[in-house]
Amino acid sequence: MLPLLSHQQTLEPVYLAYLDALEQSEYSGDIDKRYSARLVQATDNSVYQFLPQAVLYPKNQQDIQIALTLAATDAFRSVTFSARGGGTGTNGQSLTHGLILDVSRYMNRVLEVNAEQGWVRVEAGVVKDALNDALRPHGFFFSPDLSTSNRATIGGMINTDASGAGSLVYGKTSDHVLALRSVLIDGSVLDTHPLDAGLLCNPDNVSDNPLGQKLISAVAAVCREKRTQIENQFPKLNRFLTGYDLKHVWNDNLTQFDLSRILTGSEGTLAVITEAKLNLTPLPTERAMVNIKYDSFQSALRHAPSLVAARATVVETVDSKVLNLAREDIVWHSVSDLIQEVPGKVIDGLNMVEFAGDTVEVEQKLASLEAVLTEQISKGECGVLGYQVTQDKPSIEKIYGMRKKAVGLLGATKGRRKPIAFAEDTAVPPEKLADYIMEFRAVLDGHNLQYGMFGHVDAGVLHVRPALDMCDVEDEKLLRVISDQVAALTLKYGGLMWGEHGKGVRGEYGPSVFGDELYGVLQDIKGLFDPDNRLNPGKLVAPKHTGALYYDIDSAKRGKFDRQIPIEVRDAFPDVMNCNGNGLCFNYSSYSPMCPSFKVTGDRVQSPKGRAGLMREWLRLLEAEGVDVNALAKAKPLGLLQRVQNTLNAQRDYDYSHEVMESLKGCLACKACSGQCPVKVDVPKFRAQFFNIYYQRYLRPAKDYLVAGIEDSLPLMAAAPRLTNFAAQNPLSQWVIKKAIGYVDAPALSVPTLKQRLDGHASRGYDLAALQAIPEEARSQFVLVVQDPFNSFYDSGLVLRFIQLIEKLGLKPVLLPYKPNGKPTHIKGFLDKFAKTAQSSADFLNQVHKLGMPMVGIDPALVLCYRDEYREVLGANRGNFEVKLANEWLLNVIKDLPAKAAQGKQYTWFSHCTESTAKPNTANEWTKIFAHLGAKLTAVNLGCCGMAGTYGHEAENLERSKALFEMSWQQTLAKIEQPQVLVSGYSCRTQVKRFAGYKPKHPLEALLELANI
Repeated sequence: MLPLLSHQQTLEPVYLAYLDALEQSEYSGDIDKRYSARLVQATDNSVYQFLPQAVLYPKNQQDIQIALTLAATDAFRSVTFSARGGGTGTNGQSLTHGLILDVSRYMNRVLEVNAEQGWVRVEAGVVKDALNDALRPHGFFFSPDLSTSNRATIGGMINTDASGAGSLVYGKTSDHVLALRSVLIDGSVLDTHPLDAGLLCNPDNVSDNPLGQKLISAVAAVCREKRTQIENQFPKLNRFLTGYDLKHVWNDNLTQFDLSRILTGSEGTLAVITEAKLNLTPLPTERAMVNIKYDSFQSALRHAPSLVAARATVVETVDSKVLNLAREDIVWHSVSDLIQEVPGKVIDGLNMVEFAGDTVEVEQKLASLEAVLTEQISKGECGVLGYQVTQDKPSIEKIYGMRKKAVGLLGATKGRRKPIAFAEDTAVPPEKLADYIMEFRAVLDGHNLQYGMFGHVDAGVLHVRPALDMCDVEDEKLLRVISDQVAALTLKYGGLMWGEHGKGVRGEYGPSVFGDELYGVLQDIKGLFDPDNRLNPGKLVAPKHTGALYYDIDSAKRGKFDRQIPIEVRDAFPDVMNCNGNGLCFNYSSYSPMCPSFKVTGDRVQSPKGRAGLMREWLRLLEAEGVDVNALAKAKPLGLLQRVQNTLNAQRDYDYSHEVMESLKGCLACKACSGQCPVKVDVPKFRAQFFNIYYQRYLRPAKDYLVAGIEDSLPLMAAAPRLTNFAAQNPLSQWVIKKAIGYVDAPALSVPTLKQRLDGHASRGYDLAALQAIPEEARSQFVLVVQDPFNSFYDSGLVLRFIQLIEKLGLKPVLLPYKPNGKPTHIKGFLDKFAKTAQSSADFLNQVHKLGMPMVGIDPALVLCYRDEYREVLGANRGNFEVKLANEWLLNVIKDLPAKAAQGKQYTWFSHCTESTAKPNTANEWTKIFAHLGAKLTAVNLGCCGMAGTYGHEAENLERSKALFEMSWQQTLAKIEQPQVLVSGYSCRTQVKRFAGYKPKHPLEALLELANI
């Protein structure tokens, strides 16, 4: 039996009292004390896990001032804070056991763009790519780049002094900070910007904040006094030190001082940054990329200095491991033509070289490099196997998209050991990089470890991620050994262990890099800003006399908790366990299908990463109770009376399972995660597993039975469609259904029905024996139409027109008998029923499959269910039957048809979420099909429409469903004439009809029109 689960991680009394006091103050933001919210913020993109006391979501700077001012009172001086943005840190940068200050939910505005002077003013929570969206119309961009740019915030970039591709030209974030506004530990506000040295003589000239005056004067004095030591001690690198940058607070001739340079890279240990004024870079008029292919990764590394010498803007490299993982991912379809294989050769390394600037400059550099590469290939020099050039901006962005996904792709490595971040952002002088990497590889090879490598060779930064199993105690110990070895190795080569991603828990290596004297200066600076060590304590440095750092390489890791889950349970929930926290599901863009529930709520609990984390804890707590989850999954539900009693007591008795349920029921089951996530986390899969177990203890809502039974009941309802529609569509019935079942806007059955539309048609009257009697050579002329519940019973006209299209193409359609697909039962977690339905349908389809005739389905979600959920549940019993999507089938058919001349017809295609993520090449396939029939088809990239099967029909989801539609679909539809809109998903067409007021055509209907011209 599923027991009541308690986490026993209650808030400490001082934090509870503080949060109560904060609620009574003028603080206007959100305060989230839920265990689920704390768990989601307990991890980032690292191996560490620190459970915070609560999460604060301030709505503005005043909220942060109120929070810190309250904490400055004697009663709450032990309360600590850590500011957080996108949570993309790779070394626990923003993790804490205190309070999280998450500025990403509300403080995410672009406040002012000054195109004339080339600067922008933003709040700290704005996402980097969102900022560039706002800047693009003005002809500018914020140039520091990073792989997590679609979810990393500007505040996070400032606090880690982030950079990435092109930093040799574009610099780091600190090179672009013109001014900062921060809230200090006492709640006061400090504005920082460059100051002439002469102003420092009078504190009133530098700030109206008394604490700020003290800080500016003290830091300016000590950095000037220690200038010589700083110059001698700091490594000579493009990627200069983060936390704290003593070297650049003064300019080279000591005429200008800027405290912002200390705050930039301080990882929230000195102040909470709320606003930033940033300088901008003009968008280049011309861009060109050269993808250079090598016989080895070492060849790629050793060739890089000559590419930098060619004055490239960017030189990025990836090894064969990353390339091979990319080939297996959804991202590869977008770049395969741009990184083609070299006949007879194996590509084991790739350098991506970009030139950006004015047209003449780019063309000259490109021509020069091409000449050199061509000669090197002809002579067999430098390991160069070949190269490809692209000057198409969208194609260049696709290549960068593949490179940016490399971090997450490594998490898809097979086996228990996964490449992880802990020593992955080392920086050494670029000319020493190849030799350094050879020694680094020797260290890893000495431990018999696999690893992946990629990075910014132009800046001497290479990301190396050794594969370790953090559930293995010995591998956790090995992480410490390797960290120490790599830290020593970077010092040997005059480099840094933290060259790009910030320091986080690696502060223990500070003294060996800075030296005792300068490390003491860092401690003094921390003490000036935060004497009680309450801002992100335990990171970088601690004030003198407060003890050693209490976070280090050995701090609590996710693996410590995960290893409490038995291996057989981990194996039964691979999607839960494989989430590595890369956070791609936090993609800010409303035009991305990933992840609609997070986009519409802004709640990280409602995300794939959040759901995976909550499920891991659920599995751990069950094991702590001695419950075998695998046995529980096969158990029978409790008796009805017991489930009624448990449900009635749910408000009284805390059960952690309710928090998991609250997260999972918000999922739309669109499956975008299973395609877009680099490690293929499939939330609908483990969601169904959880529902199956949860409802053994509690009552299911009535609407679940309605959804699960719809496929079986539709044939009965369709026997009297007008009566059914009258009974279900009148206002009184709709009110009752909404109030009693929680279901709204149910579609009406088709009238006439499909059976009536095809009465007497040759496609009706399926007869297996008759089909088997057809000669083998004639069977290619037949097409078997696989029915689905939605189109056959709610949009029967579409099925008719598909049959007419098949006939128009000179083929013979056969309508197969209706068989329930089972997807609705899977979505609601009726796994036993789904397995029986799937096996029944699979048996039938395998029998038909033997005919050798193509089977084609119309609805993408249902067709893809045959490939995914059927294979997952049935395994080998699924058989080998294949149901093609209409576009897949048509792509083969048109090969035998003459192409039509252009007819001047234009259409715009809107994809179904499941379709666009599971089959990313679908848009190209439809485009080719329409072009063959003389029409132009344009595909638009959009987020979820908000319907997602039956999600949008559930009353509790109605507002979110509408909000999702308004995010990207509504405004895009408004720009296109209705006859040109084509939508392939049934649920998407239903949503358009509901909120846009018209029913769009399916691509098949447009093709029939074209075929009839």
